[in-house]
Amino acid sequence: MLATLYAVSAQEMVLDLLQALLPERLPTSTQLLANYPNPFNPETWIPFELASDSEVTVTIYDVRDQRIRQLQLGMVTAGRYVAADQAVYWDGKTETDETVASGT
Repeated sequence: MLATLYAVSAQEMVLDLLQALLPERLPTSTQLLANYPNPFNPETWIPFELASDSEVTVTIYDVRDQRIRQLQLGMVTAGRYVAADQAVYWDGKTETDETVASGT
């Protein structure tokens, strides 16, 4: 019983600490960051930051403001998504699976 009480107490302390630290670590604004590589060929990653949990959709347009592709990420928790395994990945293709010109 003593071990169980200690475990619960330790868990509560860790939870309290995380709740105190996490708000300071979250981004204060939601923003897209520079994609990489740029210019890309044939794929690119688009890092972003979210100040709060949000439904995320990334829409890619060409220089004539024509929509090329829409990427639905769904509900994403607040945080920084900058590493290649977290950032939005775009394979350089249109909605109809056509490859766009390098650097679009």
